[in-house]
Amino acid sequence: MRFIIRVIVNAFAIWVVTLIPALTVSVLPIKVGWNEPLPQILTLLIVAAIFAIVNSIIGTVIKIVAFPLYILTLGLISIVINGLLLWITAWLTHWWNWGLRVEDFWWGVLAAVVISLINWFFGIILRPQRKR
Repeated sequence: MRFIIRVIVNAFAIWVVTLIPALTVSVLPIKVGWNEPLPQILTLLIVAAIFAIVNSIIGTVIKIVAFPLYILTLGLISIVINGLLLWITAWLTHWWNWGLRVEDFWWGVLAAVVISLINWFFGIILRPQRKR
């Protein structure tokens, strides 16, 4: 259940960062109607799921390997690493001719910062409360 909520929040965050002109989402080639938002919503959910998987698998490995850099930079390297993970997600979805497109690595870093802030905000709201 947590993974599904995480994917939905990431899909919303990715939709927000596509308001930045250097980031776009190419919609799945599904023919459902002229003004139907279903292909865009499905595309955002799939891209968010891929981003969550990349962040879970590749991100964990990179964070373990880059642990000395975390200490040296007081954690600021995480911004660049999150941008790299978003860029990897865009590269993976590029194979199928749909999905996330990032013009430049630094735009990906900016988008990763925005996605992190949105995830942080929704994490505070959706965090399960402890019973006392």
